[in-house]
Amino acid sequence: MLCAPPDYAESHVADTDHPFAGLVSRLEANQTLSREDREALLHLPNKLRQLDPGTYIVREGDRPRACGVLISGFAYRQKVTGDGARQIIGLHVPGEALDFQNLFLEVSDHNVQMLTRGEIAEVPIEAFQKIALERPNVGRAILVTTLVEASVFREWVLNIGRRDSRSRLAHLLCEFALRLEAGGAARPDHGYELPMTQEQLADATGLTPVHVNRVLKMLEAEGLIVRNRRHISFPDWHRLRDVGDFNQRYLHVRDRATNGVF
Repeated sequence: MLCAPPDYAESHVADTDHPFAGLVSRLEANQTLSREDREALLHLPNKLRQLDPGTYIVREGDRPRACGVLISGFAYRQKVTGDGARQIIGLHVPGEALDFQNLFLEVSDHNVQMLTRGEIAEVPIEAFQKIALERPNVGRAILVTTLVEASVFREWVLNIGRRDSRSRLAHLLCEFALRLEAGGAARPDHGYELPMTQEQLADATGLTPVHVNRVLKMLEAEGLIVRNRRHISFPDWHRLRDVGDFNQRYLHVRDRATNGVF
């Protein structure tokens, strides 16, 4: 058995209360895991960290040493141009691993930051490498998870490159709703607390904050969204999907996770 380094601790609480319960559930959505596989994941050495918004979890140019699992809060991937312009290239919700993409790479080529205040469990990179190589079901689940992330990146390229501003924003709101729904955190008919500022929405859609504000007001005037501070709901979900040119196929979410809403 892999021994935990001095700063890491193994937890032995019930699966449903375990920090890695969400991770196991998400991996098992991609590949059937045995009881032994699940136990091995739950007993990965880890160190819990409470992080503030904006805290870097992965920095471009650094050698990967740990892979964080998001326990609570939200995180995002981003890259910065030479003159400092930021492009957000992906979002992460609770239960997701934040750095499977660097699991077998020598250096990180992008950044991961906390979007909100939250908690992560840091797992030594060698521990994830070991379980991926020694347990084929876990290894396949990690591979499929990484392939789905690549699929999401393709959709984001299409969103920024070919959809108009109204469709871009509607598409992002739809994606976030489905990913929260898949994790059991929200339903689109009830809406959710949008954790992104207008500046962050702008960096994710290739727009300016002023343009984002104008588009949100447009969607609101059309009866497609209702906003109450950060809470956002969707009176006409199917029409919003049409406006956003949204097809969830690229997320590869099994039907059982959508409860028929989508």
